[in-house]
Amino acid sequence: MGEVPLYDAFSADYDRFVDWPARLAHELPFLEARFREHGVRRVLDSACGTGQHALALARRGYDAAGADLSEGMVARARTLAAEAGLQVPFAVAGFGHLAEVLPGPFDAVLCLGNSLPHLLSAPEVHAAFSDFAAVLRPGGLLVVQNRNYDRVWVHQERFMPLQVHREGEREWLFFRFMDWHESTLTFNVVTLERKGKQWSYRVGATELRPILQAELAALLLQAGFAGARFYGDYQGSPFDPEASTDLIVVATRGEG
Repeated sequence: MGEVPLYDAFSADYDRFVDWPARLAHELPFLEARFREHGVRRVLDSACGTGQHALALARRGYDAAGADLSEGMVARARTLAAEAGLQVPFAVAGFGHLAEVLPGPFDAVLCLGNSLPHLLSAPEVHAAFSDFAAVLRPGGLLVVQNRNYDRVWVHQERFMPLQVHREGEREWLFFRFMDWHESTLTFNVVTLERKGKQWSYRVGATELRPILQAELAALLLQAGFAGARFYGDYQGSPFDPEASTDLIVVATRGEG
């Protein structure tokens, strides 16, 4: 556990790749609105990456924690928490193992950033949902955000927008694309870095299994989640399988 080559290698550049002020300003209003509806104070961000959501929530007064399978990402998250003077625990733990290291109970669990499709079979997704339920209080909230594979899978959309970051005389370009297979895809990331006039590059890849809305809904029910609501974006628009960019589901753990 803890060895995730793409993300361990990417951990140093991840906060350059993501425009966190813009992303958090876009996503947090949706999350906090759901939290207010359900009386959420204690939050676990699973697949937390460098911990930016957990840290942002801690700054807003939530009791936040994070977990990620990548040791590199967790190390970065712990460094950021220490630099910010925030008492946010971060654990190295992947889906299916959260209850072993962060038993809870939590009021809410987050699974954002298209993280769930890293699980390559329906039984693995079911185990992850059962693990989420194990760390949630009865009636606790689960929020999952994936890409809308109901659209992406049909159209086999291969390329994603180029991301650019600059710091003084250094520059980074992040180029992402997919290779499509029978039931999975390979997600590739090419990182080009310029120092002065010298360019270097790194290439990483990981396998993903698209999860369609119908499968997600069925697996949530099997794991004891109820009242699933599906959204197509962080503005709270209804999910449209043919047009939405995202598939966001909000569900609650059963009372039993």
